[in-house]
This record gives sequence, structure tokens and C-alpha cells, in this order.
Amino acid sequence: MTVDTELKDRANGQCELCTATESLSTYVLPGANIQGLGASVLLCATCLGATEQPSTVSPNHWRALKDSIWSEHTPVKVLAYRMLKGLKDQPWAQDLLGQIYLDDDALVWADAGDHSTQGDGETLTVVDSNGTQLLEGDTVTLIKDLVVKGANFTAKRGTVVKGINLTDDPKYIEGRVNGTRIVLVAAYLKKA
Repeated sequence: MTVDTELKDRANGQCELCTATESLSTYVLPGANIQGLGASVLLCATCLGATEQPSTVSPNHWRALKDSIWSEHTPVKVLAYRMLKGLKDQPWAQDLLGQIYLDDDALVWADAGDHSTQGDGETLTVVDSNGTQLLEGDTVTLIKDLVVKGANFTAKRGTVVKGINLTDDPKYIEGRVNGTRIVLVAAYLKKA
């Protein structure tokens, strides 16, 4: 059985990002350290074109990613993560980005092919609730209870988050809470 055939079976003959059924083709995600089915996604022509030139597709097309982020297949989640990162000016996309779960290896893979943070050379300043600048690797404390959508838990006020990662949006940071990597609003944090 070829990768294309296995991929069509896995995807039930639908685009794995938007569920379209026309003009499907195999897309191999860049940055993978594996090959074959484990690095491939079945995409429609619209989604395939957007992987190279995201501006050619309306941001509303990507609302379909609300289902793709829950895929059991890592390459689908990695590509959904990359597409959502490119929609940094869409609040609903940032909400979905906060819900997606990627293990450490998948997150490294997702960031390896993410070019949304490269290019303009601007340095973004991220500040906590007190106006203190946050830096990559800092430790922060939550100042209010936060419901983590999709992970079925509440991050309690006073929870310490060590080794944060900055995002390309100064309003958000990434960190690990209860073993789950999540996106946190910097305004709800205090530098420890």
C-alpha cells in the first residue's frame, strides 16, 4: 500500500484540515525527522496553496482547524499549529492555539517549520501584570484561576510556571502547567 493510499484511508477521503473532498493531494511537512505517513497530511488545493502563501486564503477558512487540533495524527496537529501561529491577529485563532496539545517532540517539529516569527527583525517586549519584562526561560506565577479549555483542568492562582517561552505576540507566553503545554496571557502572570 502506498503512502497516498494509506493517507486517503486515514483521512476518509477528506482534507485533514478543512474536510473538503475535492482536489486532494499529499503534503509532506517540512522539518520532520521521519518520513512517509507519519510526516504527511492529505490537503485540498486551497489548504495546500495556503501552506506556501497563507495570505491567499481568508482567515475564516481556518476556523475549520477547531476540529483538526484534536486529530489523533501528529502531522495534522503540527500543521494546524503552524497555520494558527500565522493568524496571530485573529483572537479565535489564538484561543484555538491555546487549546492544542503537542508533546515536546511535536512542538519542536512544529516550530522548525514555522516561519511566521522570522523576517521583520523587531524585538517584542513581553510584560507581566506589574509591567515587569518577561524573558525566555523566566519563572512566573499565575495571579488568577484560568480554565484551560480542552485539557479539562483549571490552572489555580499561585501556580508556578517555570521555563516560559515567548511567542511572537507580546500578549502571550507558552508554558507547561500540570504537564500540559499551554498558551497563557501575560497580563495574568507575575514574574517570580
